[in-house]
Amino acid sequence: MSSARATGLFPVDATKPIVLVITGRVTAADVPGLCEELRLLLHGSDAQEVDCDVGAVAEPDLHTVEVLARLRLAARRLGCRIRLRHPPPQLSALLHLMGLGEIF
Repeated sequence: MSSARATGLFPVDATKPIVLVITGRVTAADVPGLCEELRLLLHGSDAQEVDCDVGAVAEPDLHTVEVLARLRLAARRLGCRIRLRHPPPQLSALLHLMGLGEIF
């Protein structure tokens, strides 16, 4: 028995949210990879919002805030918004301190 590989993109289930998971310690060097992952998640989708699960981010700091701000810009360029899921209290406090609490 042989199986042929399907060509094209996998269909996207519009009833399931698109989720970008960020874990561990985040640095500015992570921006290109995360933006590419975001682009791939949105490819072929008409999603208007992406859930960004940050519950497993380790030691959130200003680099984390910068990465999230850049992801937000990348999402806007792709016609989408970012919504944070499970933000640790330290990250929420930093976002509010930086004046970004309302946009996430």
